[in-house]
Amino acid sequence: MAIETTRFDVLDHLKTPEDCFAHLEAAFEAGDPSLVAHALGDVARSIGITAVAKDLGVTREALYKSLSEDGDPKLSTLLGVAKALGIKLTVEAVDKENNNAEARLGA
Repeated sequence: MAIETTRFDVLDHLKTPEDCFAHLEAAFEAGDPSLVAHALGDVARSIGITAVAKDLGVTREALYKSLSEDGDPKLSTLLGVAKALGIKLTVEAVDKENNNAEARLGA
């Protein structure tokens, strides 16, 4: 007997802001730049990539390419997409108790 499968589309699971934030958070936690770019693309598509591209002043096709699994968006693109999506990227120490980031940064 053959196994029945159904197509998985992440956009079916990005219906609320909480869903989108969780998707992005997981990608950032994984630490893989291509995964982060792809997750940003997923969220942009979930809200309308044409509107996001317009906000950035780029073509929809250029944004698709930049946020694909093979894309490598510039920092300006990353920050622009974050702003268009209504999210803020922040910085925090990986392990506040055992990280000497403060010492390295001269704090």
